[in-house]
Amino acid sequence: MPNIGAFIAWGLIAALFIPDGWLGKWGPAETINKMVGPMLSYLLPILIGYTGGKVVGGQKGAVTGALATLGAIASTSSTMFIGAMICGPLGGWCIKKFDQKMEGHIPAGFEMVVNNFSVGIIGGILAVLSIFAIGPACVKITDLLGTGVQFLVDHSLLPFTAVLVEPAKVLFLNNAINHGVFTPIGTAEALEAGKSILFMIESNPGPGLGLLLAYCVAGKGETRSSAGAAAFIQFVGGIHEIYFPYVLMNPIVILGPMIGNIAGIFTLSILGGGLVAAASPGSIIAEMLMTPKGGYFANIVGIAVAGAVSFAISVFLLKFFGKDASLAEAQAQVAASKAASKGQAPAVESTTGAEVDIKSVKKIVFACDAGMGSSAMGATMLRNKLKDAGITGIEVIHHPVSEIPGDCQIVVTHHELSGRAAQRAPQARIIPIKNFMGAPEYNTLVQELLDARKGGSAPAPAAAAEEKPAGEAEYLPVPRRDEHNLLLQATCAIPLMFPVIRIGRQPYLDRGCADAIPWRRAFREGCDRVVVVLTRERDYYKKPGRSDQVAARAFKRYPNFQETMRTRSERYNACREALFGLERQGRALVIAPKDTLGCSRTEKDLDTLRALWQEGYFDGRRELDRIREFWTQE
Repeated sequence: MPNIGAFIAWGLIAALFIPDGWLGKWGPAETINKMVGPMLSYLLPILIGYTGGKVVGGQKGAVTGALATLGAIASTSSTMFIGAMICGPLGGWCIKKFDQKMEGHIPAGFEMVVNNFSVGIIGGILAVLSIFAIGPACVKITDLLGTGVQFLVDHSLLPFTAVLVEPAKVLFLNNAINHGVFTPIGTAEALEAGKSILFMIESNPGPGLGLLLAYCVAGKGETRSSAGAAAFIQFVGGIHEIYFPYVLMNPIVILGPMIGNIAGIFTLSILGGGLVAAASPGSIIAEMLMTPKGGYFANIVGIAVAGAVSFAISVFLLKFFGKDASLAEAQAQVAASKAASKGQAPAVESTTGAEVDIKSVKKIVFACDAGMGSSAMGATMLRNKLKDAGITGIEVIHHPVSEIPGDCQIVVTHHELSGRAAQRAPQARIIPIKNFMGAPEYNTLVQELLDARKGGSAPAPAAAAEEKPAGEAEYLPVPRRDEHNLLLQATCAIPLMFPVIRIGRQPYLDRGCADAIPWRRAFREGCDRVVVVLTRERDYYKKPGRSDQVAARAFKRYPNFQETMRTRSERYNACREALFGLERQGRALVIAPKDTLGCSRTEKDLDTLRALWQEGYFDGRRELDRIREFWTQE
């Protein structure tokens, strides 16, 4: 992904200055066009090899990978993208293993000599190996893949590649298919024909747009309200992964984007659509920039058809087969899939890093894998929140998690990456989040910064072992000013459905987990009698639920809270029994519904909610005399 800008530059230069380009007849166009060939043959493959080597072996690995890639380039006149994808990581791995073997065996004063010569010798050996082995092998692979694609084109089967591409996108295998297969072959096609349809198979934003618009129409609750903003970000911003959770919530809806993409590719094939270079990210803006002269009608119609078909099928599937699943859980599943696709073990626990003086914060870094998509979006959102709050003098930037600058005080990253972020920036406080789109932690951080600047106390969260033991209900005074409603968020934060809410140093979740019916609190505050309104029938008995056990396993950092969740049902039942005992003594008046009409805690059906509200209203009217009698008795 860091090299996509170079691909875009090559595509723009080619679209503008090749003989059939927009400015192909302009005087200096012939001279400028001389860059197109060297960029394709040398610059782009070497950049790929350099980056691949750097990821594996650091700066020395980057140079070694570039040298090995040059050998593959020299072995053939074919474009060597696949060779660069092999040579770069191979060079980084070789130099990394060499350094590990030599550690502790280099005499003092000879470190620079060994470092420089090791890169030169290993890079040279790999370059020669690439000329005689890797390069020719990659030519065979490219020819084989090209033959396969040509077979699909000749037999009108190319649209059916969407059957593989759309599920692969949701599993984060799309980059392997797109940049490993379609981009090398498409680049060769574009060099000869001026465009290639292969660049649009994976990057077409139409199928994802159709799915998200379908959720706007036929979705429920949280998914419906969030789908509109997600559709804009996906279509205009090109961040396709934003719609993956919506697929995982209802896996059957993958048929919408799949069939939509099939229809889109078929339309592009008939109309002669295609791009001059890879469009990344896959936004409508990038698609239009990479569209060749005379190709706008075909490309726009292909995108529109893909979106319309995806929308129609997704609406049908959501209406008849849609499930009311949790968006937060689906987003967590997407994060796990992304980590697995990159060969990373999903993090079981997140870390909050070091303690920092919140008053001294000058730089906040948003970090994701590539530092260009999700983190850029999150940085923009926090930057706007700081501006709205009147907070100035804080720089908010975005970086790859592997390149977090050492002078930052706070790092905001996905909780799956928090361990890597802490290793890269041990001096910084880490704020782990589950979703870069509107994470509640943003408001918490803004409130902390505001409090610190007003002279209030806003200590940074410490490690879990240093926090106050979790698992007990705590009753806090309602502050006069709580601009971000942190206390309200905390008291509503149902485990698993909401993130942990931090107020100052302490993490909080819904008090109901520990003290669902807080009548004891009333007596501790000095009351001698209480009126208690229950949400369950008098004969209700809470059974141990699977969700409580799942929640208990999910909070390994908080063993006391784990125990609270494991014993939640038995404590709830004991609390009710004690309450009914007080009622028999005349110290409590208990009002309970006769029937809850099957309404659940997360009920979204308006008819059921209205019926239950009406039932409660009339029950309350009938109980008025009994309540008055209870309060006035001696």
